[in-house]
Amino acid sequence: MSYLIDTHCHLDMLEGDLDTFLQNASQNNVQKIIIPAIEPKDFEKIIDISKKYENVYTMLGVFPSEAAKWDDKTDKYIRELVSANKIVAIGEIGLDYYWDKSFTDLQKEVFIKQIELANELNLPIVVHNREAHKDTFDILSEYNKKSEVLFHCFSGSPEFALECVKKGWYIALGGVVTFKNAQKMKDVAKVVPDDKLVLETDAPYLTPVPFRGKQNEPAYIKYTAEEIAKIREVDLEHIEKITSENAERIFKI
Repeated sequence: MSYLIDTHCHLDMLEGDLDTFLQNASQNNVQKIIIPAIEPKDFEKIIDISKKYENVYTMLGVFPSEAAKWDDKTDKYIRELVSANKIVAIGEIGLDYYWDKSFTDLQKEVFIKQIELANELNLPIVVHNREAHKDTFDILSEYNKKSEVLFHCFSGSPEFALECVKKGWYIALGGVVTFKNAQKMKDVAKVVPDDKLVLETDAPYLTPVPFRGKQNEPAYIKYTAEEIAKIREVDLEHIEKITSENAERIFKI
């Protein structure tokens, strides 16, 4: 039987009872969840959550807006945590030129250091890329030697998606694809090959229709899966199967 995997869910940020959210997820056929990190102070909290719940995993990394918090100590801290915990990726890392372009050089420098760390640790890279498509693509092309790459919450054009796929990189789609006015994401959902597509919620953000405007949670990933199945004109079970197989291959879970 097929099932769903939420490859990107900020469980540590949800307002409410975690047991209830995990129960809702299970009842909606969501069997595995991965929590991303934003900055070092999050690491222990998200690891504790993954230890409490069998099918919850984590990634560690420093988000672009927090680039100033990256240093040798953080690098060492991640290395120490990886060996003893359910760490399945370095992320979410990358570039974000939407909010603040005043420190793009630092963002690039920290992104490169974390790509190199992922390569050393033989872990996949989960990429945050907002309004920085060319720089993100160029840096990954130059510095990533062997890690799998997943573009979280993909926001580029269908053409850019296909350029990423040519590199062997994966595309994650979430609730935005259900929005009526999100034609670009619907077009992306059409063109990404079966073996490069995964699903996510980015909860508590980007809640899909019909719950748009409320807090997102892992259980709602099914609405994204249903919309993508409709767009691609395939059975829901097919989307569940391919996206879960891809997630398990990327993260080795």
